[in-house]
Amino acid sequence: MGTVHAKSPEREDHDGATMNLQSLKPKTDEQREAIRKLKRIRDKLAAIKAQKMQMNLKNAKPSQGKTTLEFGARVQRVHVDGLGRTKDDIVINTVRDVFTARDFQSVIIKIHEARTRLSKLGCFKDVGVFIDAYKGPDAVDDGIEVTFEVTEVSFLGAKVNTAVGNNEAQFSTGGMLRNIFGRAEEWSCEYTHGTKKTTSFYSTFVKPFHNEASTVLTSSIYQQASEAPWSGYRELDRGVLLTLAFNSAPNVQQKLILDGVWRHITTLSRTTAFAVREQAGHSLKSALRHELHVDKRDDQVFPTDGVSFTLKNELAGLGGDIGFLKNELDMQVNVPLPRDIVLQGALLAGHLLPLRNNKTYIIADRFMLGGPMNIRGFEMAGIGPHSDGCSLGAEMFWAAAIHVYAPLPLLARGGSISEKFRLHGFVNTGNIGDFVLTDNYKQNLHTLLRDMRLSYGAGLAMSLGGFARVELNYCIPLLLQRGDRPNQGLQFGVAANFL
Repeated sequence: MGTVHAKSPEREDHDGATMNLQSLKPKTDEQREAIRKLKRIRDKLAAIKAQKMQMNLKNAKPSQGKTTLEFGARVQRVHVDGLGRTKDDIVINTVRDVFTARDFQSVIIKIHEARTRLSKLGCFKDVGVFIDAYKGPDAVDDGIEVTFEVTEVSFLGAKVNTAVGNNEAQFSTGGMLRNIFGRAEEWSCEYTHGTKKTTSFYSTFVKPFHNEASTVLTSSIYQQASEAPWSGYRELDRGVLLTLAFNSAPNVQQKLILDGVWRHITTLSRTTAFAVREQAGHSLKSALRHELHVDKRDDQVFPTDGVSFTLKNELAGLGGDIGFLKNELDMQVNVPLPRDIVLQGALLAGHLLPLRNNKTYIIADRFMLGGPMNIRGFEMAGIGPHSDGCSLGAEMFWAAAIHVYAPLPLLARGGSISEKFRLHGFVNTGNIGDFVLTDNYKQNLHTLLRDMRLSYGAGLAMSLGGFARVELNYCIPLLLQRGDRPNQGLQFGVAANFL
């Protein structure tokens, strides 16, 4: 591929192409300011030269049936300036593809792709490109020299974030060490506090492998405390996580997760039901989980087209006293209609199968149903078995919904307000219980549909930061069962994932 000059020059000749990785380490403020000024000047010159080159190509006469973009051009030399901690090998592998271009159009495309890959490595906070004609002793007529000017991320970093989940706002803060060993490794500590007394602390190390599958290995030590007032208990988890994530196909991500956690369940008050009290205490769970995510939607919050599919399988019982097999399914289909109206269908389902040994499970492992994130028109976990006002959950559930989203009337398309708000109409249905299924499919269908719940309504939905959604709906429960806790009227919900 050419001669590769890294911090310790090593040579390897191929086709006269050269790659030069230079380390620029300014030591004073004056030097940093001078480099910034030089960078601005070079960017302006690059823009002017690119414009002139484009004009010359437009004015050139096609020869031998070639279009202007097919004229010969090749990259003979690549510089990467600004490297400090980052290792040369991952940079070389990232930009190596630019040497394969053999015409002007492919050169521009390859350079843009290389710049994008450098930006995504996690090692740099800024990547600039400067293109010029190559004037070396081995220069050819169509030779090009490319310089990538990079600015590495600082070694020490801090972050402050806000997030939403489970109808709760959360604030998190922490610090991190970035690009520790020169290949985008990161170690971070983060503390999170929620509006509903949820707290967590995570210490996480992330190791990316920079391969075609975008494989990332993550290890974490954590402590998390949360309350479930609908069931009358508080949960404190302390554990370790090991996660291997990779892309098996475009828009398809898989995760293998090994989780070992020590859990402590306590009651919230004296009024907590005895059925919950008898599950209080300590438990040890070790589980292996596989997650498959397929997302082909054009937007995460308000998609207008595409489908998403998530399948989770968890086997608990590798150690400790908890053992079960748990499967969860989440599907969504979006169909565009005239006048920017979107029809959406969604399905949720879950099944927990206890293991036939001395293992058990607790209320925190069971499914809950009801609330503004799934079956609207009911209180949080307001559907299914209850005891003395406390939701007990169940081993099996399903929920389905049909939504219609429409832009706000009297607003111009493409504006910031019209993009963030949608009118929302819905019909929700579902069921939950400790259902016993057999080999009779008709009987199973009857069991799952018997005593199902149904609600409908309309309201307003708002995108929150492009990753979460806020809903204010007027809900009307139509079908409910004894023990359910309906919530007719206005209902507010905020979360990253809704049914």
